[in-house]
Amino acid sequence: MTQNVQIPLWLLILILLFAAVTALSHFLLPSVRWFFRKRMERVVTQMNTRLARPIEPFKLARRHDMIQRIIYDPEVTAAIVEHAEDQDMPENVAFEQARQYAREIVPSFSATAYFSFGMRIAKWLSRSFYRVRLGNFDREELLAIDPDATVIFVMNHRSNMDYVLVTHLVSQASTLSYAVGEWARVWPLSAIIKAMGAYFIRRRSRGTLYRKILARYVQMATENGVTQAFFPEGGLSLTGRTMEPKYGLLNYVISGLGAEGRDVIFVPVAINYDHVIEDRVLIKAGQDGNRRFGVKLTKAAGVILRYLGQRLTGRFRKLGAASVSFGTPMSYQDFAAGRSEDLTEEIGQALMDRIRAVVPVVPVPLIATSLLAQGTVASEVQLVRDVEAMLTELAAKGAALPRRTAAQLVPDTLPDLVRRKIIKRDGDTITFDEVDRAVLEYYRASIEHLMDATAAKSAEISAIAG
Repeated sequence: MTQNVQIPLWLLILILLFAAVTALSHFLLPSVRWFFRKRMERVVTQMNTRLARPIEPFKLARRHDMIQRIIYDPEVTAAIVEHAEDQDMPENVAFEQARQYAREIVPSFSATAYFSFGMRIAKWLSRSFYRVRLGNFDREELLAIDPDATVIFVMNHRSNMDYVLVTHLVSQASTLSYAVGEWARVWPLSAIIKAMGAYFIRRRSRGTLYRKILARYVQMATENGVTQAFFPEGGLSLTGRTMEPKYGLLNYVISGLGAEGRDVIFVPVAINYDHVIEDRVLIKAGQDGNRRFGVKLTKAAGVILRYLGQRLTGRFRKLGAASVSFGTPMSYQDFAAGRSEDLTEEIGQALMDRIRAVVPVVPVPLIATSLLAQGTVASEVQLVRDVEAMLTELAAKGAALPRRTAAQLVPDTLPDLVRRKIIKRDGDTITFDEVDRAVLEYYRASIEHLMDATAAKSAEISAIAG
């Protein structure tokens, strides 16, 4: 027992490595996890006293436990068996595939990450790039929402900044669980987004098993009161218009609701920008008739470096206004009272109508409307007249308007459009090239639904009269 044994050095290192891992997993790591878990619980307890809608226990469950809960759900188990039969594969293989899907979908929410740096980063990014404005916002109406109901924010999708902007504005009331697409499944972005409570969606996946697992996660989150946010349009608008809804996630939510139990309150949210950072990329994708956003890595790096240089030298100018409006909340139970048919499409259309009704009006779409009405040669004086007429029309309809008058916002906004090379200016004369018409149309499209036939023609009439 005491004799020496000779083994290769590499084998000794391997044995010691396995011993160290075993010791960590059995003795040290549980203690570390317990330490951070207790710290997180203290953070949550503290934050829940300040949040209008406290963080739900479901959201704080261990990720491993949540994955187990999903894959052993009776509906998912039945889907696994069916999938194994359809694909002619062993059930244990189908079960592991289901586990992989669940691991991909289920977030790993960290209250510490969310409140320690997530909220701060969202606030810093929003206010660094934009003048953040609240459009339509009825605080009393939102505070009157049943505290036991599940709140789901449904939003139009203009830019990837939407996530950041709404997180910043809602952070004092609640935490949001976003549905995000494939673009965010890139390390290390994926780890950060999951820590913020978001869950991933394969929008192109049509597999029955995957859809069942996603549906059950969404339904479980809804049943347990998790505050959520998603974009019913299913992707970024390529035209600037608020698009028609896609019903996938909405159907998952509604199909899991019963006549009794927790109500779901849908809160419409509308977003508009003076400058959508990825505007030309979206326009190009729309012109090509696809959703392929061909952004070269070198070009993206150049933009980031230029931004950092401008920030360091004090030459950076904000990208204009970013405005958010909150529409009238919709109660599912009130909407569905006395009705038994599938209401997914009807609710989807009603929500999109409420979103369109509160899209905030910002300066660039107003100016774009006037420029396109005047033609490729326009004047600043006429711009002020047109914008003033449109503001009057929109004010009569209760639209969410800029705080400044036409005489203030037109001179303040034109230099930004010149800097972005959308227009050229020579004294009072303003021109734009035909190649830039698509950019102006993209911004005009964001508010054209707010103006009826009379309002839409007002700029053209005033231009002719002038």
